[in-house]
Amino acid sequence: MRRHLLLTCTLLGLTACAQEGPQTLTVPDGFTVNEYAQGFKRPRFMAVAPGGDVFLSDTGAGTVYVLPDADGNGTADRKLVFARGLNQPHGLAFHGGFLYVANTDGVVRFPYKTGQRAATGQPVKVVDLPGGGGHSTRTVEFGPDGKMYVSVGSTCNVCEERDPKRAAIWVYDADGKNGRVYATGLRNAVGIEWFRGQLYATNNGRDQLGDDLPPEGFYRVQAGGFYGWPYCYTVRAGQPQVWDQDFGRRSAQTCRNATPAFALTTAHSAPLGLAFYTGKTFPQAYRNQMFAALHGSWNRSEKSGYKVVTVNPETGEVRDFLTGFLRGGSVTGRPVDLVVAKDGALLLTDDGAGKVWRIQAVK
Repeated sequence: MRRHLLLTCTLLGLTACAQEGPQTLTVPDGFTVNEYAQGFKRPRFMAVAPGGDVFLSDTGAGTVYVLPDADGNGTADRKLVFARGLNQPHGLAFHGGFLYVANTDGVVRFPYKTGQRAATGQPVKVVDLPGGGGHSTRTVEFGPDGKMYVSVGSTCNVCEERDPKRAAIWVYDADGKNGRVYATGLRNAVGIEWFRGQLYATNNGRDQLGDDLPPEGFYRVQAGGFYGWPYCYTVRAGQPQVWDQDFGRRSAQTCRNATPAFALTTAHSAPLGLAFYTGKTFPQAYRNQMFAALHGSWNRSEKSGYKVVTVNPETGEVRDFLTGFLRGGSVTGRPVDLVVAKDGALLLTDDGAGKVWRIQAVK
């Protein structure tokens, strides 16, 4: 049995939404879903501040918002502007008294004190990045070593990149110095997250090989690791990658050094943000599980994605958790990113509907 919640889709001018009308989101029994905030242009990634405030990047508005819930009723009290005039802000991270924002052309940071809801002064760029390109979003995350990890996607579907920062994760000191490549062969690792000393990443596989190749992957990322693109891809979780004969560069020998995904989901479903559930309100079966947002396909004869799944970090088992954005070919929302809020709820950005959803266990 799964619980259904009737919602309303009012999507204006969005190609992802076939028509206005009722929308039903489905979660397992014992959970509820409600609208946490709305009215964004393109809400993408979130971060929870040290004091518990939820920060959100809106790439369409060039803005970082703060979404406080002071009365604890499960919806944002206000939509406050922390900083505007940014260049396609995406990834967010708090570290060492700063808020870091990953713009498309570099990582900037603002001084931050707990409880602060508006930036003071202009952002300072700490890392230059190649802007735009086929994949324009950038993600920033801090590891247990205090280092800054930055992910940049490829310029293309499949090609040999000239810029070593493309299709890779780089690591820097917190001030942006001493940058070096950390992992390569990740076509578009939009979601990166540390959990129990391990860096995990989602990855968007290449297109134009049909409906089912290659499956989308979830990776355990190691320093110096090579994860296949553009020469190879995973077809079976944990099994050696196969050579991309369609691209035809290098040889099958190259794939022997490619680390496969430990978990897979349907091709073209576009996994983006991920979060490990470390709160205390979800049932025990969901504790320490990976939750991943599948943004949804654009080039598959039968649409895939448009949901939130759980991924067991030990076994690689993938299960549906929140569905309903895709019904009968009609799309009413596109999941992007997940964070665990201070109260244990799971928040989800939806850049198709311009909203943030809140999933919580029933007490």
